[in-house]
Amino acid sequence: MSKLDDLLQERYALVKKAQAIQTKVESEKREWTAEERSQYDKIFADIDGMKAKVDEQVADEARGKKLSDALQTMEKPLKKGIIEDIGEDRKLGKHDTKEYRAAFGRYLGGVNAGEVRALQMDLDAAGGYTVVPEQFIAELIKTMDITTFFRSIARVIPVTNAESLGVPALDSDMGDLTWTAELATGAEDSTMDFGKRALHPHPMARYIKVSKKLARTSALGIEALVRDRLAYKCGYVQENAFLNGTGVGQPLGVFTASADGVSTASDVSTGNTATALTADGLIECKYAMRGPYWPRAKWIFHMDAVKNIRKLRGNDGDFLWKAGLASDRGDTLLDLPMLVSELAPHTFTTGLYVGILGAFDYYWIADALSATIEVVTELYALSNQNAYIIRMETDGMPVLGEAFKRVTLA
Repeated sequence: MSKLDDLLQERYALVKKAQAIQTKVESEKREWTAEERSQYDKIFADIDGMKAKVDEQVADEARGKKLSDALQTMEKPLKKGIIEDIGEDRKLGKHDTKEYRAAFGRYLGGVNAGEVRALQMDLDAAGGYTVVPEQFIAELIKTMDITTFFRSIARVIPVTNAESLGVPALDSDMGDLTWTAELATGAEDSTMDFGKRALHPHPMARYIKVSKKLARTSALGIEALVRDRLAYKCGYVQENAFLNGTGVGQPLGVFTASADGVSTASDVSTGNTATALTADGLIECKYAMRGPYWPRAKWIFHMDAVKNIRKLRGNDGDFLWKAGLASDRGDTLLDLPMLVSELAPHTFTTGLYVGILGAFDYYWIADALSATIEVVTELYALSNQNAYIIRMETDGMPVLGEAFKRVTLA
């Protein structure tokens, strides 16, 4: 067995151990002892910690496969004529050469980057105008997908030749045909209606000042620092907007009720109480969604909601939540994948949202590929500092409301 399989089996064993404690308490029809509660909470803390290790191992294996594939590709002999056809100057783009990336790194090292605060050498922190090299952009997108999951489950569309992305939408379908006579044409349809979904990438920006001496003497590569901090900050802010955004100057979130995205018609509160989720409520939510969406649907909850969901049982007495035992299939709820976000709403009060079930490929993200790093060298020269100003542009919205069902308290 691989290290990943061992981790998954160990995590599954912990889940069964915790469930055994709960089953014992329920079967004896008594209150939990303080020792049982402590033991139960510790087990699930270990389970959550192991999930992070599983995710890291999956990422490590993916990186290893990517390297192996790249080496195999490089070892294949190039057919004579390919280089001749594309020309010597087309072997590598000018932004893809080692020399260019080395020069770009030196450029960033001389004049530097990040979030609005001054960072000095004794504080042990970080951070011209240039278009980011193509390889730098690719690494940025990959890093964001690892640290925040929403972009990886949504549909991401680059907007390269326009200021916005528009797509026609069938807001109302045609009515049913009516039975009629051979020489008659039936009634005219008046229900079919077309609309439009439009996404306008909105700008995001942050800057940070850094001492010139720090940039010059730091053992940490400035390019790596800029990439990592940009990935974290952009990933966090974007994920919050994709979940909770208002749609005004920012993406429209799935937890924001809107006729342009997911309307209140998609709210499901049946079965839940005013302060808690129930097994019946979750079942009602799943079956409120049309079956064709199930193969691509996923749940999103905050950890506070997951903590309660883990204790819920169906009518058969089995737990609704199942721990994932395969690297390509994580934890499930009612046989559908479940994801956890600390940015999901988790206020347990009547009428509020506490989770969502959605086919998230119907959430579209439009990225304008104009990511730039502007390095300001003169403005803070008197304090011997440079500044990195980082900018990106993106937008997002649900394009089909019926593909989402929100878990709502009664």
